[in-house]
Amino acid sequence: MAEHFKPIAITLGDAAGIGPEIIVKAFRDSPEQLQGCVVVGDLAVMQRAALLVAQCEYHAPQMQMQLVRDAREAELVKAPFTIPVLQVTQPLTVDQLPAWGQISATAGKLAADCVVWAAHAALRGEVSAVVTAPLHKESLFAAGVPFPGHTEMLQACAAAHAGVAVDDMPVRMMLVSPELKTVLVSIHVSLRKAIEAVTAHNILQTLRITHAAELAAMGRAPHMAVAGLNPHAGEGGLMGREELDIIIPALQQAREEGMQVSGPFAPDTVFMRARAKHGQAGEFDVVIAMYHDQGLIPMKYLGVEQGVNVTLGLPLVRTSPDHGTAFDVAGTAKADASSLLAAVVMARAMRHTHLT
Repeated sequence: MAEHFKPIAITLGDAAGIGPEIIVKAFRDSPEQLQGCVVVGDLAVMQRAALLVAQCEYHAPQMQMQLVRDAREAELVKAPFTIPVLQVTQPLTVDQLPAWGQISATAGKLAADCVVWAAHAALRGEVSAVVTAPLHKESLFAAGVPFPGHTEMLQACAAAHAGVAVDDMPVRMMLVSPELKTVLVSIHVSLRKAIEAVTAHNILQTLRITHAAELAAMGRAPHMAVAGLNPHAGEGGLMGREELDIIIPALQQAREEGMQVSGPFAPDTVFMRARAKHGQAGEFDVVIAMYHDQGLIPMKYLGVEQGVNVTLGLPLVRTSPDHGTAFDVAGTAKADASSLLAAVVMARAMRHTHLT
């Protein structure tokens, strides 16, 4: 008998960005993959997105919205070309809809409210996973939201639910594509602060979180490669001592704890070595990157269409497409829903192996 899971919550994202329209396209083009998913958002926002997609793609049917009272009702929505929507905030009127591609406090508050609701629903066990459409950090700021992104928001929700300090709920961002996986030591901070965050404690914590998550997912200990901070991984101290003084001691401690870890390697080659291609696995299962752009540049160069953002360390499953709000094309129906669909597929898979 197939295992039954509770619904997957898909949060709206920024209403002025491409989130609503890629949700519409995903439900339209892959209804079997989206069966049992519910959109946590706003009815008027989703109706506008459905109309946009139908108008711009003349041969496509217009998706209809069906309000549900709770997430469980998503499974009862069987009508073709119909998306279950759970209204968790005060409904917007048509004249309150934020303009496409514009920073908006209204959109920022709506996006944050949807994420917080979905996080608490997952922590209460009402949904089995959370898939988040992209939000815009400046819109969050305009709305007075005290978090720069999804990861920090979800971390705070989980820590509050567990009754612990945020620092006692360490999380990490992992980016996954068919060719490469990378986990970041730090995320949404300035480059100067990211360098300061390269500490033995943070590196070891990243390795522990990654090891536990990948052991559960793969059924074996992952082989983790660690990128250096400096060019050429410091060249034995000629280009910086962080590798000698900080990174190598952290790796030695990780090995003493039984982890399979190699490095530090030159950042400009380690991702190439870990990349799977032509049906062959890479040399490593995952790369530990020292800061945000070090890990995301190679991931996005390989293509965001199949990239997925996963938050490790949370007591819930959370995935997201590996792209932003794309304000430059929002409102044109040109956005590709492939990464969102990949995030849903990964969330389904993670439900089987997630450690709670």
